[in-house]
Amino acid sequence: MRVHRAVYVRGLRRHTTYRAATLAGILTNCVFGAINATVMLALFAARPHINGYDAGDAVTQVFLGQALLAVVAVMGPPLELGERVRSGDVATDLLRPVSLLGWWLAEDLGRATFSLAFRAVPTFAVGLVLFDLVLPGDPLRWAATLVSTVLAVLVSFALRYLYELAGFWLLDSRGIWAVAGLLGPVAAGTLLPLPLFPPALAEVLRVLPWASIVQIPAEVFLGKDSLPGGTVLGGLALQACWAAALLSLGAWATGRATRRVVVQGG
Repeated sequence: MRVHRAVYVRGLRRHTTYRAATLAGILTNCVFGAINATVMLALFAARPHINGYDAGDAVTQVFLGQALLAVVAVMGPPLELGERVRSGDVATDLLRPVSLLGWWLAEDLGRATFSLAFRAVPTFAVGLVLFDLVLPGDPLRWAATLVSTVLAVLVSFALRYLYELAGFWLLDSRGIWAVAGLLGPVAAGTLLPLPLFPPALAEVLRVLPWASIVQIPAEVFLGKDSLPGGTVLGGLALQACWAAALLSLGAWATGRATRRVVVQGG
């Protein structure tokens, strides 16, 4: 645990040095959030209710998505693991007295913590100033949203870890990232809330792991009955199941990848 705590702190401190990049990221999130919110307002002016969403819900999810963008890294940046696999530096990583999965998870949690405090909060605050966002009136819903965000980070990390772990077999994971970088934000509800998709397609996307990254945290925040089981607990349970399943798959795949490196003599 001491090693993981040190790696977490390192990941947190590392990102505090990129102050200009952080300010640029906040500006980018706010600009795109304002553009998307304006589009949502125009859409709902023509049709006030779409599958349980109104203009306030849609605009709120737009800014939640922008606020969470850096926290869950659904559009990247990727972990450095893929590049280390490609260059062969991962051999050094495998000599550490901690698991490969645990090391990268601790570092990514540090990055996510920094992004939550210094990217997500300012971005959402700007949304509150510019638009009439919907806020929970129940303190328990705020707490549930925080739990949902933590689970979203775990699901996102597990997916990104698996993308890059594929480099042990493909030698280069950049092709996987190119596809995931396009499809992931759509399936997560980042670019467009899933209730705005055709109902049949939305229901399929909602149970896939990417929805647990943005769509479910947004619906927990909004208190929507479209969550699995119609409750906040149902949404959290689905996220927890995906996090556990994907992290378990990552641990299994790491073991397979490690044996592959030994067989190759790496």
